[in-house]
Amino acid sequence: MGPEIFYLIQKFALAREDERCYRSFMEEPMMNDLVESVAKNIEFVLEFLGVIVALFAVAVLLEKLAQKKQGVKEHIFSTRKVAMIGMFSAVAVILMLFELPMPFAPDFYKLDFSELPILIGTFAFGPAAGVMMEFIKILLKLFIKGTSTAFVGDLANFAVGCSFILPASAVYAFCKNKKGAIAACIAGTLLLTVFGTAFNAIYLLPAFSGLYGIPMESILEMGAKVNPLVREGDIVSFVAVCVAPLNLVKGAVSSVITLLIYKPLSPIIKSRHGK
Repeated sequence: MGPEIFYLIQKFALAREDERCYRSFMEEPMMNDLVESVAKNIEFVLEFLGVIVALFAVAVLLEKLAQKKQGVKEHIFSTRKVAMIGMFSAVAVILMLFELPMPFAPDFYKLDFSELPILIGTFAFGPAAGVMMEFIKILLKLFIKGTSTAFVGDLANFAVGCSFILPASAVYAFCKNKKGAIAACIAGTLLLTVFGTAFNAIYLLPAFSGLYGIPMESILEMGAKVNPLVREGDIVSFVAVCVAPLNLVKGAVSSVITLLIYKPLSPIIKSRHGK
């Protein structure tokens, strides 16, 4: 083997080594970013599960207290109740698929009325059933459509839905009459609006920004483009004029329809419930 051939082989080997080093240099940051993104997503899912468990525990406690006050002794989840929970959850997820964009909010905020059947079912079966319906609704939605928001939107829908269902069902569980129903709907709508707005500002929008690597300024700019009341770089004005009205409309419409149709439906629902 001549020196020229040896030189060419050595040069080729060095070139291949440089190429491997370059690829390693380029791929390592990408791999680190991927691992970090997966870790954040897993952490977020675990937080999601923690929220579910906590809200369900609160719902069970509220229902037991209401049963104790009224002298009622029954299982929180009977066979018939579970069947009805499944039916109302199925109706809720169908309504969830029909989303309406709002002119005052960015495209990733849409209005749906999936809380309507859940509120009706919650009035009939109690707080624990309401949280269970919210949870089943999200599971069904994930099975049908998956998640396009790294579970951020799904957590938002569950937590904000429970902020409407839990106070409404708690008030109605202790006062099952027309005045109690009206007070329950008012309380649920107010809590939905306040909690939903604060939850977006404090937790959901920062989580969405972190998981997707989108600067918060870009998200706020999306709101400013469709709503002139959003001040530049101000998350408070963003949630106040984009998120709060959305939750208020959702709670008010669901409440009004529930108050109009719950009484006629109640005998049918309760007969199936075995009362």
